[in-house]
Amino acid sequence: MFNRLTNSPYYLRTRDFVRGETKLLACIAVISGLVLGFLHLADEMVEGETAAFDNWVLLLFREPGNPDQVIGPLWVQEMVRDITSLGSFACLGLIVSGTVIFLLLCRMRAAALLVTVSVLGGTLFSTLLKMGYNRPRPDLTHLSQQFTASFPSGHAMLSAVTFLTLGALLARLAPTRAQQIFCVVAAMFLTLIVGTSRLYMGVHYPSDVLAGWALGAAWALLCSAVASLLQRQGTVQETVADAPR
Repeated sequence: MFNRLTNSPYYLRTRDFVRGETKLLACIAVISGLVLGFLHLADEMVEGETAAFDNWVLLLFREPGNPDQVIGPLWVQEMVRDITSLGSFACLGLIVSGTVIFLLLCRMRAAALLVTVSVLGGTLFSTLLKMGYNRPRPDLTHLSQQFTASFPSGHAMLSAVTFLTLGALLARLAPTRAQQIFCVVAAMFLTLIVGTSRLYMGVHYPSDVLAGWALGAAWALLCSAVASLLQRQGTVQETVADAPR
């Protein structure tokens, strides 16, 4: 009976699908985990369960007994402001615009559209979530002016969306394994330092940043999965050299 089951057409089709789509299924599982993690974190934030953790982490970046003063000399504060600007709308807009123009010049229109939709979609999603949760900013002295709500961190989420999406796309276009690893690691590093800079500046709670990272990574993975499917269909080229001339 077991042999009859394993030789059935339904079983064989299911087995071939699972083997051929292992990476895609794993990606879906990770995306689901990140989204569930965000929802759990948001629920804990609304109930006030993250307050102790948030305040403890924020005070690590402040002088003991003087929460209005960040640790470190003035040059460190200036450096952190420079780093946090990498996650700003202006800086990310320039990076995305340059990338899209480059892809269009390479006649990789599908890849350019994918980058544009992923970043603009992530921006819209972040804005709607901020408006929905409407969490006040930390009651600390800020190193920059803020004009939106706190949860989730827009800098953390949009840097994750942009850098991880571009990193995944460039990794798929890179011809060697070393170049692929570099693209992904560099994207993760930029995402992490931007989010951490928001804590140092006192403009976000740790739960804001974690939520932004979770949703940004989920969105970037989703875009990576879409890019993978398009590559298999021949819509997005494997390398720049494969683009039509």
